[in-house]
Amino acid sequence: MNKKNHTKNDIINNLSKKSGFSFNYSKKLIDGLLIVLKHSIKKNRLILKNIGTFKVINKNQRIGRNPKTKEKFLISSRKSISFIASKKIFNILN
Repeated sequence: MNKKNHTKNDIINNLSKKSGFSFNYSKKLIDGLLIVLKHSIKKNRLILKNIGTFKVINKNQRIGRNPKTKEKFLISSRKSISFIASKKIFNILN
């Protein structure tokens, strides 16, 4: 099992090799895709048919604890992203 995290350059290299596009063209495609995804997710929801759904979740302020020192501290409220895979992707994985 491959436990290596993939970087953006890994994705660009794979796209370049499999499609025959140049590295620079593949980089522009990936950069453009990421910009579109970021803007769509900022609007609170992005649904990609047969892939899944990205949603923005608002997390409330809470008290956290350092496991080593047992010291308590305040975790501020923030936004987070949730991804739910489509049934098609879920079935492929299982």
